[in-house]
Amino acid sequence: MSKALIVYATRTGSTENIAELIAEGIRFTGAEAQIMNVNEIKNETDLEGFEAYVFGSATYHGEMMQGMKKLLFLAEKINLEGKPGGAFGAYGWSGEASYRIYETMENIFKMDMVSGPLRLKSSGLEGGKKMAQDYGREIGKKLAQ
Repeated sequence: MSKALIVYATRTGSTENIAELIAEGIRFTGAEAQIMNVNEIKNETDLEGFEAYVFGSATYHGEMMQGMKKLLFLAEKINLEGKPGGAFGAYGWSGEASYRIYETMENIFKMDMVSGPLRLKSSGLEGGKKMAQDYGREIGKKLAQ
C-alpha cells in the first residue's frame, strides 16, 4: 500500500488540523498517511520510506516557521525527484509559507506536485474541511498512478 508522509510546523494548532484533514483525504483513496510534527524529524532517515510527501507550515511574519526551513534542508538530502508532493499552511493575512514550500518541492526537489499549495486561514472556516480533504484526495490519486 502506498504511504504518504505529512509534516507540519504550527504555532496555534491550525496547521496541524489541516494536516489531519489532508491525511483523511489521502486515506479516502485507499493509501496510508502518517502525520508528524516537524520537531519529531531528527535527520533525513526519518523522511525515508514514503511514496509521497506533503509539507506544511504556518506563515509567521511573512515566512515559513524555522522548523520547516530546517526540514527542507534535510529533505534535500534524500531523492524526492518524481515523487508526488503537496504543500499547505495556515495563515493570518499573507500566507507566503505554503507557496515557498511548494516552489522548493517543485523546483529544487523536482517532485510531481499537485495543482498548487493549499492555503487556509483555518480548517474550521466555511469549506475549509472539504478543501483540505480534497487536497488529500488529489495527493492520493497521484499515489495511485
